[in-house]
Amino acid sequence: MAHMINKELEPFSVMGYRCGDSRPYTQEDLLGHWSVLFFYPADFTFVCPTELKDLSEQYEGFQAEDCEIYSVSEDTHFVHKAWADASDTIKAIPFPMLADPAGVLARQFGVLLEEEGQALRATFLLNPQGRIVLYEIHDLGIGRSAQELLRKLQAARFVAEHGDQVCPAHWHPGEETLTPSLDLVGLL
Repeated sequence: MAHMINKELEPFSVMGYRCGDSRPYTQEDLLGHWSVLFFYPADFTFVCPTELKDLSEQYEGFQAEDCEIYSVSEDTHFVHKAWADASDTIKAIPFPMLADPAGVLARQFGVLLEEEGQALRATFLLNPQGRIVLYEIHDLGIGRSAQELLRKLQAARFVAEHGDQVCPAHWHPGEETLTPSLDLVGLL
């Protein structure tokens, strides 16, 4: 399997639901700012609402980093609305919930389980130019941490803005970074 780092976002058009409204979303919506595509298997399930709630609770931090979150499942935007109507947790989600019933996005990102008609738990971070700078793919039963995703976004933004520096493990904004050189080899 080939890696997807620096893969450019391809054209798409899907419906999305956000805070009581629905509209089409295209690749143009993801350009000009950092974007998270957060794939999950299905609405009205068990682990998915815990992840979406976690993202909602960290949403201001993502916004402060000029990043929009787009959750994506193979459900329709009508199902997203029904889920929001049935669940206070989902009703409070401030970011767009993209509907991908035809698997357009899940196939583009290689995370569609064709026989199940569901996407794997997959997270993709795209830079403002629409290129993948980070991704992780989980089995269906493994939930993700919004706090760790936010930290990775902050590191990716730092590296993009300071190309001569890199972020070590567990780095957080304001902490010391590294400037790669032969002088560091074998010392860390």
